[in-house]
Amino acid sequence: MFKRMLSAFGVGGPSVDTVLDSPHALPGEVITGQVRVQGGSSDAQIEEILLSLVTRVEVEHGDHERAGTAEFLRVSAGRKVKVAAGQLTTVPFQLALPWETPISAVGGRELPGMVVGVRTELVIAGAPDKGDLDPVLVAPLESQDRVLEAFGELGFQFRSADVEAGRLHGVRQELGFFQEIEFFPPSRYAGRVSQVELTFVASPDDLVVVLEADKRGGMFRSGGDTFGRFHVSHEEALRTDWAAAIDGWLANVAQSGGGHAMFGGHQGHQGHHHDYDHHDGHHGRRGPGMGGMVAGAAAGVVGGMILGEVVGDMFDGGSEEGFEE
Repeated sequence: MFKRMLSAFGVGGPSVDTVLDSPHALPGEVITGQVRVQGGSSDAQIEEILLSLVTRVEVEHGDHERAGTAEFLRVSAGRKVKVAAGQLTTVPFQLALPWETPISAVGGRELPGMVVGVRTELVIAGAPDKGDLDPVLVAPLESQDRVLEAFGELGFQFRSADVEAGRLHGVRQELGFFQEIEFFPPSRYAGRVSQVELTFVASPDDLVVVLEADKRGGMFRSGGDTFGRFHVSHEEALRTDWAAAIDGWLANVAQSGGGHAMFGGHQGHQGHHHDYDHHDGHHGRRGPGMGGMVAGAAAGVVGGMILGEVVGDMFDGGSEEGFEE
């Protein structure tokens, strides 16, 4: 997508262009593409072609957060790649997205604040040369999409999304970070709950849904964070009435006198950990759905910017974090 000259070879050197067969993918899927190297004025050799999956993370340091770039998968696409003068050399590749890959698109729209991409790194004469990022639009699994649609049905409003470095308490993770999708709660909870954060941790067999409500304090009640956790198989997630389950949990949070009544939670918080019961059935639609919600938010946040510009803005100047699968 982003063709560039290989400056290590000097003027007249080869150029490289990484092309994805499709920018659309789901967690757990394999994405494919090609690294295309156009030969320059003389023969050349690339010692190794490395491809990695990266995303932007927020890392806490005391009371402050800083942005970093997390690499969570790296593969070698080829070694000792000879590039003949004036000839096109094509190197195919495959990348298996981890099941915990953050969601970066919902309803065909980029999720504001989120970027996941493939970065091409070339090793030339022993020195690595990190190239541009090719964005991947990672859509939710069907089980995740059912949860997101319930947020829209209940009248939640999308606020923001990011990726936090760290681990969740009581939840098995393969990666060293987790995504948080933040919502403003429905108007009927105004004054009692300020926001709700949603986190998915998926595996080939099941889905963990972690909820965090930021509860407002008052004259006769304490504030603080309250957590909920739902652990179901992907098949069970498709049968669950998520609107009823989420609304029931949030109603309990809003009415509870305690600020730390926990159903699961982040590592470091103390309390009793219990999987909140889920319910089967049908729940009527109350809102526009997650796709429409994100479309409106994207229009306000991104405006006329194209995705390539967003990628550049988000990754320029970020520090490097390593998160191995």
